[in-house]
Amino acid sequence: MRPVSPKLAFHKMHGLGNDFVVIDARVQSVTMTEGLARALADRHTGIGCDQLILLEPSDTADIAMRIFNADGSEVEACGNAARCVTQLIGAEAMIETPGGTIYGKSEGGGATLDMGQPRLDWDAIPLAYAMDTLDMPVGWDALENPVAVNVGNPHLVFFVDNADTVDLARLGPIIEHDPLFPDRVNVNVASVEPDGSLKLHVWERGVGLTRACGTGACATMVAAVRRKLVDGETVVRLPGGALSIAWTPGEAIRMTGPAIHVFSAEIDIEMLL
Repeated sequence: MRPVSPKLAFHKMHGLGNDFVVIDARVQSVTMTEGLARALADRHTGIGCDQLILLEPSDTADIAMRIFNADGSEVEACGNAARCVTQLIGAEAMIETPGGTIYGKSEGGGATLDMGQPRLDWDAIPLAYAMDTLDMPVGWDALENPVAVNVGNPHLVFFVDNADTVDLARLGPIIEHDPLFPDRVNVNVASVEPDGSLKLHVWERGVGLTRACGTGACATMVAAVRRKLVDGETVVRLPGGALSIAWTPGEAIRMTGPAIHVFSAEIDIEMLL
């Protein structure tokens, strides 16, 4: 008879359809590996998510957040996940991430985050060699002259007439894995709408096309302000919904949007591996 395996408790959450499996390692023992993260994220044989979020104790903040993409790779930051974690904790929270500390405040069905200041120098993105990050002299097919921004993780932002017409499913993985980006890169394609909002589609490294990307929305806002396409605050519209993003040069990025707790459950991880 097979012995009973310990259960792993988790929360399923999402921000604008960008969905997460959140595991609190402060209250249960978890040894997270690339393989386990990938198995949990599998939508056919696991729980299913864009990112797996592991919560741990922090010496410098209220909580530490580690982020694993669906392919098992660990990354530095995730804005939608930080809103979900803030909502899970409640009230206000200081969240330590590999990409920096995020300050969150729970507000009704969502949260507002202080995402810190963007990094704009080529070696902070990082790029493989020096170039102007505001008007990069590179291109892939019709996507040319992007803006590079690091908001805890690396982003490339292309402005086009209509973001809906770009075949990002084809171009996204090509750009993500280009040797110009030592840590790979998230690819954002945006257009400025008549009302001043930004329409955005994101190819997320290690995930693929995503319904929403909080750091992508922040990076796109920074790029749009630097290009003088929008003022200091606007709405960024993604396939999963809208985020309010504000940024003034020299200040922190502020993001406001929903965070939804879907359910809590347990899983036998031995069944996955």
